[in-house]
Amino acid sequence: MSKNTPKIRPLSDRIVVEPKEVESKTAGGIVIPDTADKDKPMQGTVLAIGNGKYIDGKMQPLQVKVGDRVLFGKYAGTNIKLEDREFLVMREEDVMGVIE
Repeated sequence: MSKNTPKIRPLSDRIVVEPKEVESKTAGGIVIPDTADKDKPMQGTVLAIGNGKYIDGKMQPLQVKVGDRVLFGKYAGTNIKLEDREFLVMREEDVMGVIE
């Protein structure tokens, strides 16, 4: 694994995402307080993926891949801290979409 990837291998249909920092300032320079717009979908980069999920006895591969930028809800996944960095471990079904 490279320096940028965590030393964690997700299992099944789980993925490891590095969340992107939420913008606290608009393009016009207006500062957004911490209490505003925090329930909007968040985004991050997929760093690691599991093998897939068994459905009807067949392994279904995940639809996301390492390097994808994804959207997810504010409360999706579980926050973990590893080597002074924060990551989210979540199920693929918690991903709302891939940013193209």
